Amino acid sequence: MKILITGGCGFIGSNFIHYFLKKHPEDSLVNLDNLSYAGNLENLRDIENNPNYCFIKGDICDKKVVEEAMRNCEALINFAAESHVDRSIKEAKPFIQTNVVGVFTLLEVARKSGISRFIQVGTDESYGSIKRGSFSEESPLQPNSPYAATKAAADLLVRSYFITYRLPVMITRSSNNFGPYQYPEKLIPLFITNLMENKKVPLYGRGKNIRDWLYVEDNCKAIDLILIKGKLGEIYNISGGNERTNLTITEAILKNMHQGKEMIELVKDRPGHDFRYSLNNRKIRKLGWKPEVSFREGLIKTIRWYQKNDAWWRRLK
Repeated sequence: MKILITGGCGFIGSNFIHYFLKKHPEDSLVNLDNLSYAGNLENLRDIENNPNYCFIKGDICDKKVVEEAMRNCEALINFAAESHVDRSIKEAKPFIQTNVVGVFTLLEVARKSGISRFIQVGTDESYGSIKRGSFSEESPLQPNSPYAATKAAADLLVRSYFITYRLPVMITRSSNNFGPYQYPEKLIPLFITNLMENKKVPLYGRGKNIRDWLYVEDNCKAIDLILIKGKLGEIYNISGGNERTNLTITEAILKNMHQGKEMIELVKDRPGHDFRYSLNNRKIRKLGWKPEVSFREGLIKTIRWYQKNDAWWRRLK
């Protein structure tokens, strides 16, 4: 099988490429990425000469580039997205361009190319915040940031192409991913690298906001399973079952890095900050998936990775 990966030089995309080529050496991947600030060729330096891997620099909003990249591909997995909430609050236009117009371009080319699988990689943030219980795949979308709104819009557009054109789509919505190659603006890598620089960690508000955490390789395994066994037109929640307050996460990082609470700096809360995310993942569990890496194990692996790859993140910061 030949698969087009969009956004493969980013955090989840590059982890998926590493995982997939190791798991499926008989298949080939085409990676289309425009190498924005969060796209990094260094993420894939070790496999750039793999005969089953090809990189194309280009924007998913560029129809001609997408047509060339998608030629002879049987499936597409779209990881490409602007994804940092704080950046979307400051300037929403790039998020609309990539996350909505870009997805529209992919859909248009895909429906004319005979693609047999189109997976849109989404986020739990599309559901908004929930005080009690967990969101199912049938829950309404109530995004509360420009980033989340563009991801929700993309999901609705993808669904419409299944209903209207019978394009063979599936949508994933995962909880917060963490692990290697994550750009050091997100909470866990930012806090790890700040501590390595002997800087304090900026914690929003009182740190009471709750997120569910998923080690990135577990998400890669879920997407791979959906590619093979997923039902067309369906949405699949992917969650780790690791709900923690941001303060608890911070304290765990401090403990594992032998630092004290004096390294915490409370900062003004983010506008419209969602209080809690939580996903019901029963549907994908029925396909045979479950998270394999505990939060504690994943956090230790992540800390060790950033400690061993000092040059990678220092250049980005």
